[in-house]
Amino acid sequence: MPSTTPKKAYASGIRAGLPFLIVVVPFGAIFGVIGMEAGLNLVEVMGFSVLVIAGGAQITALQLMQDNAPTVIVLATALAVNARMAMYSASMAPHVGTAPLWQKALISYLLVDQSYAASVLKYEEKPQWDVRTKVAYFLGTITPVAPMWYLGTLAGALAGTAIPESWSLDVAVPLAFLAIVAPGLRTPAHMAAAFVALVASLLLAWMPFSTGVIVAGMLGMVAGAETERALAARGAG
Repeated sequence: MPSTTPKKAYASGIRAGLPFLIVVVPFGAIFGVIGMEAGLNLVEVMGFSVLVIAGGAQITALQLMQDNAPTVIVLATALAVNARMAMYSASMAPHVGTAPLWQKALISYLLVDQSYAASVLKYEEKPQWDVRTKVAYFLGTITPVAPMWYLGTLAGALAGTAIPESWSLDVAVPLAFLAIVAPGLRTPAHMAAAFVALVASLLLAWMPFSTGVIVAGMLGMVAGAETERALAARGAG
């Protein structure tokens, strides 16, 4: 018997998603401003935000377009930034993989950093929940986030350059990822991957069109995998 109902899990998910609004709204506003500055019109900015719903990849792509980066670099970098979604999906599959197809499609569309981080932590805490309850919790986490992401984008696009630079909304971008990544650093492998990726991204900042971020991400993954392998070998010995 599940320890809660889907309805209660959905309400719990909403409560878990609410704190993310502190960074999601300014994050969306930043994308709206950058989109208009990049020459997109309001419909294109909102279409980009609604269809893609991937803040990091969206901002990265627009900034590279503003820097007149080659199309292949724009696509490769945006895909690299969003490659984490493949890992998110693999991590979610054991929990919601048997849900109906339409629910899995909805989860795929709404799978963002915030909904993933909140859901996986809860799934590990409540492994006895059935699939319906886990899906309900996931949908709860995204319920406050997605609409406010869209509204944040709209506000940024409409306000444009009228937003004072002194507001420093751009600080929301690193804060958003720090808030998501920090609770997940629970093993030496996690910490090694994060540390190597951080240091490498700083050392490789000189690379053109922010390609250092891609290399840093790959180095971080290698460091994490090697750390886990070494620890497993030590445990087996």
